[in-house]
Formats: sequence, structure tokens, C-alpha cells
Amino acid sequence: MTVLILERVPATLRGELSRWMIEPRTGVFVGKVSAMVRDRLWDKARLGAKSGAGMLLYSSPTEQGFLARSFGDTSRDLVDWEGLTLVYTPKRSGKEKGKEKGGVAANTEAT
Repeated sequence: MTVLILERVPATLRGELSRWMIEPRTGVFVGKVSAMVRDRLWDKARLGAKSGAGMLLYSSPTEQGFLARSFGDTSRDLVDWEGLTLVYTPKRSGKEKGKEKGGVAANTEAT
């Protein structure tokens, strides 16, 4: 199973990805694709996102049963804690809370 979550990306990119995966909610793509197709869709998402961001979660024979990657300025951060992947939501100051609707967030790159 593969889940790809995109934020602030062009509609054309979402349309291309919907050929391979279903989009049950705006920017959330779910499907079962091969590792090669998954990696190619991930590359397409990273290159086509412009100033957007994304997170990829996919099945893997790890303790948690999945691996995660992210790119860009996502609203959540991936944190490796003793081999476990956790999702961290950064605290926002009073100024940033007003900008949350615009998608202000911290940056993380995880593999």
C-alpha cells in the first residue's frame, strides 16, 4: 500500500497522479503500485510540485511495517526516534497561527 500526501501543488500534477492512484481527498493519493512505479511517481511529484510539499508512506518489511519520505515545506515533520518514524507537528507562534491556512510549515527531508 502506498499513500502520497501533497500540499500546495498544481492541479495538473494531481491529475497526472490520479491516473495511477485514487484521490479520496484533495492531495491525498492511495494505491498499490510496484516499487519502480512508486519511485517514479515520487520523482514526478517532487519535480512537479514547484513550491509545494509532499510526504510518501509505503509498505516495507520494517518494525512499523512502512517507510516514509518527505520533501518541501510540509505542515508536519518526520522524525526518526530510535528507528521509529514519528510525525511531529511544530508549535506555531501567534504570527504563524494566522498564516496556517496558507500552509506555513517547517522543512524536513527523510528517506
